[in-house]
Amino acid sequence: MSASILQSAVTVLGLGPMGRALAGAFLDAGLAVTVWNRTRGRDRELVARGASGAPSPEAAVAASPLTVLCVVDYDAAGAIVRGDAVAAALKGRTLVNLTADTPARARDLGAWASAHGIGYLDGAIMTPAPTIGTPDAVFLHSGPEELYREHQGTLAALGGTHTHLGADIGRAAAYDLALLDVFWTAMAGYAHALALAKAEGVTAAELAPFAKGITAILPPLFERGAQQADAGDFPGDINPITSAASSMRHIVQASEERGIDASVMRAAEGLARRVIGLGHGGDDFLRITTLLNPR
Repeated sequence: MSASILQSAVTVLGLGPMGRALAGAFLDAGLAVTVWNRTRGRDRELVARGASGAPSPEAAVAASPLTVLCVVDYDAAGAIVRGDAVAAALKGRTLVNLTADTPARARDLGAWASAHGIGYLDGAIMTPAPTIGTPDAVFLHSGPEELYREHQGTLAALGGTHTHLGADIGRAAAYDLALLDVFWTAMAGYAHALALAKAEGVTAAELAPFAKGITAILPPLFERGAQQADAGDFPGDINPITSAASSMRHIVQASEERGIDASVMRAAEGLARRVIGLGHGGDDFLRITTLLNPR
């Protein structure tokens, strides 16, 4: 294959909402796209737009030098690519796995790929499917830098920003889980806040503008907290953890008075109380990181 063909053909395995968005973005960029999905029929719209539907995953990966895999988890990913026929078809080609899972499983699949002569990059998509192909998309990648550079132009067709995080295969998954930890913890907090507000006669629409305002406080606190965590020093001059624990207690009490489950806030308060019990009551709330990860 010539260099120009190498940069113009890509295969997408997995055609859930995100996989279809990925394949669509490649098509919009003018690439020759081959698609495959375990459930038949999901490629219909993409084929109508010009994609080639493959009869099997091995036929799909054989059609392109670069395969992008995006399925629900690494059990599904392994079931597709670890078969003998697909592994043989992938040999000498590159697999970019945008499936979400744990860093350990990413490293395991990377080791398997290396043992089978397959170039392997792991990745994470940090924005929802509608952003794919737009400037708002955010992609993280990890694995051999030279392999990433080789396919960077093709991956750029997916839009947005692409960041290579280093050679450690598991690094993108580590970022992914840490960032989703922030997101889902925040969403759980918001769900609880809406329940508490409703119990007190405040509608979600009434609360939402103020919720947006309080979350705007967080970005500078994230920056300050990152500096504290890296330094292992948590000065509580702005808001000591004793104050945080007191407000958490109020939330727990008000919730339980209304019959609302307060287990998430109870857990957070419990961490704060443990830190206070260890003599760090004057420290910042993020002192709890030393309890969560004492190494």
